[in-house]
Amino acid sequence: MNKVKNIEYAIVDIETTGGNARGSRMTEIAIAIHNGTEVIDRWESLINPERDIPLAIFALTGIDNDVVADAPVFGDIAQQVFDMLEGRIFVAHNVNFDYSFIRHQLEEEGYKWTARKLCTVRLSRKIKPGLRSYSLGKLCDSLAIPISNRHRAGGDTDATTILFSYLLQWDTEGVMEEMLKKTSTDQRFPPNLAPEDFEALPDTPGVYYFMNQQGNVIYVGKAVNLKKRVASHFTGHNINKQRQHFLKEIYHITFEICATELMALLLECTEIKRLWPIHNRALKRFEPKFGLFKYEAMNGYQYLAVGKLHKHSHCIQVFNLENEGIHVLRQLMLAFELDHRMCRFGASAIPYGSIANKDQVDLPEINEHNTKVDRAIDYLLEQQPTFMIMDKGRTVEEKSYIWVEKGNFYAMGYLDQYAQVTSMDDIRSSLKRYYGNHYMMQLIKAYISKYPYKVTHLHDTQDVLILPEPNQENEYLLLF
Repeated sequence: MNKVKNIEYAIVDIETTGGNARGSRMTEIAIAIHNGTEVIDRWESLINPERDIPLAIFALTGIDNDVVADAPVFGDIAQQVFDMLEGRIFVAHNVNFDYSFIRHQLEEEGYKWTARKLCTVRLSRKIKPGLRSYSLGKLCDSLAIPISNRHRAGGDTDATTILFSYLLQWDTEGVMEEMLKKTSTDQRFPPNLAPEDFEALPDTPGVYYFMNQQGNVIYVGKAVNLKKRVASHFTGHNINKQRQHFLKEIYHITFEICATELMALLLECTEIKRLWPIHNRALKRFEPKFGLFKYEAMNGYQYLAVGKLHKHSHCIQVFNLENEGIHVLRQLMLAFELDHRMCRFGASAIPYGSIANKDQVDLPEINEHNTKVDRAIDYLLEQQPTFMIMDKGRTVEEKSYIWVEKGNFYAMGYLDQYAQVTSMDDIRSSLKRYYGNHYMMQLIKAYISKYPYKVTHLHDTQDVLILPEPNQENEYLLLF
């Protein structure tokens, strides 16, 4: 006999005013107590949610404000719900949905309740794989389970109880027993996630992709340990609307192994930028706010300006702070004797240009001025470093490489450690080209400050330009 048949189960279905426990309330509940062989108790009740029921919910369930007008509020039945659930395994179709509502409303009434859970969606996927759908209605059609009074708590609970009884009989491999172990991740998994997708995850660094039913990527993340990180998404009792929708949308997981955490971070950034999944929001706050721009006015003069960086705008260099851009532009202006009237220092009230060029009156010759601006920009770009980070590979037979070209993340990839490499250009041309951003370079700079011995610098013989401070004739400042 299956050991789990000696346990009692509370098989539950609820109807609600909406899709998440924090913003919605229950309108109906039904509970069937199953001893592993048969139903030994059953109870159901309408619930007054103490708020209006949306028309879309009425269209689905047939429950409207009039139906629940004389029903008890949840506080009136909380003790009975608690008594029926306490000490029993909580069973439901898409279990986390029902569990989140009941636990939340019990907590509001002062009841501290948790339970081990079984999801009949996940159980059915494991015990009866390969069916066309695992929604309750279609699953019952496939398994010839009678279902009536659909989308009402009593009717759905009765159908789920029959389904659960069948699953107990069909479970010859101990699936339920395994899922009930404290170490099992199945109790907290999203109901639609294919179990084999999680089992395929390795314990290595990499990038993972959550996909919806249509195969579209809805979230990209990085991990030092892919399996642990993905599992962490499904822990905790979070009833926020966004999290509930997020978990419900996850049908598949794919992944790409990376050699190091840094490579995983960089790949995550590029993939978010490429795919812009609906549930990725965190990286937006890391975007730089200011840039150094060059533009040509109608009079033909080229201008350099520090200003706010807008979406899709192109600039010479980006900065987190406006003062950082002002400092760079000031130094270029002094070093290349640029007319201060063609330098715009953003919203700053510090008139660096006026101090440095207070005696200049006439406009410079246009071609001479524009040549100076071009030289200043060329010099600024040349000062950006080019280097390579060499690190361990995904296997002992390969090495990983990250290539930074003139201060920008340029490429990364892997080479067999026995590959014939005759020059740095051979490595560069063998790597996959990427387009980086300011945040990625912040990650790289933080990494090389910690591991400088992994860096190979190229073009280290650059000239250093000495610049005077505007108010100190005998003191000098190194540019960058």
